[in-house]
Amino acid sequence: MPSRRLFAVAALALLAPAAGFTPRDRSPSLQPRVVLWAWERPDDLRGLPRGVGVAFLAQTITISRASHLVARRRQPLLVDEGTPMVAVTRIEAPGDVNDADVPAIARTIADRAQLPMVKAVQIGFDARASQRTMYRRLLQDVRGALPPGMPLSMTALASWCLDDNWLDELPIDEAVPMLFRMGPATDAIRSEWSTRTLAPKCRSSRGVSLDEPPPWRGGARRTYVFNPSAWGAATISAAVEEGR
Repeated sequence: MPSRRLFAVAALALLAPAAGFTPRDRSPSLQPRVVLWAWERPDDLRGLPRGVGVAFLAQTITISRASHLVARRRQPLLVDEGTPMVAVTRIEAPGDVNDADVPAIARTIADRAQLPMVKAVQIGFDARASQRTMYRRLLQDVRGALPPGMPLSMTALASWCLDDNWLDELPIDEAVPMLFRMGPATDAIRSEWSTRTLAPKCRSSRGVSLDEPPPWRGGARRTYVFNPSAWGAATISAAVEEGR
């Protein structure tokens, strides 16, 4: 029977390395094929099918012009030992960012790679056009602070994958287009998604939510799945089906 571990708010027990997301598994061949987003709530994700990983919210960083505040994960997450884990940092930056804070923020993000079973790091930041220069520098600093070969992922607004090429120059292994909660542009993006040429770094992955139909099925090597409620047997099964 597989051992079971608890991801808690503070320190995590040292676990054995997981299969998948190993340093040599750089995008577009990252494993696993289906990744469940585990957000800020208690979740029991033991007994996942083979080939399913977990991208868990490890921390939220709120940035202001004067400083930045780090809020670590507060809710427990149960997983089996050996589950491929992705440490997600969510960034909130409603205003301007002090460039002097960028190196410290980058180190805080890269530090999550040291958590047990973490095989990739992901950043979620809906950066405005005026924040792209800062975000580019932040990604460069995170890349430099990560262990050699550690995959770096970012979520991307769907419009970033269609309208411009600013993603091309970023030091990331994948950009995960968020194909849900797209707001007023939803209908336009849904009609264009299957016919437009996507930015290269958006082609290997996609992000969907179980409560919204995706603009298209298939094509991506990896599907990240969000569930607006707690995960259970039925929703995990639906996520696996979505990733086929």
